[in-house]
Amino acid sequence: MDFLQNHIEALIFCSPTPVKLADIKACLSEMFNADVPEEDISNAITRLEEKFASDEFAFQLNKANGGYQFLTKPAYQASIGILLKQQSKKRLSTSAMETLAIIAYKQPISKTEVENIRGVNCDYAVQKLLDKGLVEIKGKGETIGRPMLYGTSAKFMEYFGINELADLPVPKDFTTEINIIGESTDLKDSDAQA
Repeated sequence: MDFLQNHIEALIFCSPTPVKLADIKACLSEMFNADVPEEDISNAITRLEEKFASDEFAFQLNKANGGYQFLTKPAYQASIGILLKQQSKKRLSTSAMETLAIIAYKQPISKTEVENIRGVNCDYAVQKLLDKGLVEIKGKGETIGRPMLYGTSAKFMEYFGINELADLPVPKDFTTEINIIGESTDLKDSDAQA
């Protein structure tokens, strides 16, 4: 039985947010009243990752936002999704999701800039995202009126299971080719040769 590994497992399990290696080290050092080497902690975390990778467990150790947390495995997402859907009456609306996506990809960004992209007023959506802690104020703009600038929070990273903004999906390239109904490719080729 690995005493250190069990303590680390308990710390990660009980934390509502991803636990960083430095926080684990500080907690264990205080508990044992001695310095616990980071290498020992990293090795224990690696063993935990291997342990929970087994099909025996419904959850796995995941690295997110620079820390570690337990998350359920993708195979169980359907049943969990049904449960959460039944329990949750306050899911993000389509407008809130659109606003959040714009903020995530364009941050730091002012509310006016978000509204220009969306084409509608975003006061309510931005306020809901602030209330849920997915967005936070990052500062003030240099433009007239010094508007508030918004960006995503650490809770956003945790909520979407990403470690850094570079992990956000990249929008696929869209082709600008216009298809004309009824026009065959042979006609295009013959027009080009003429």
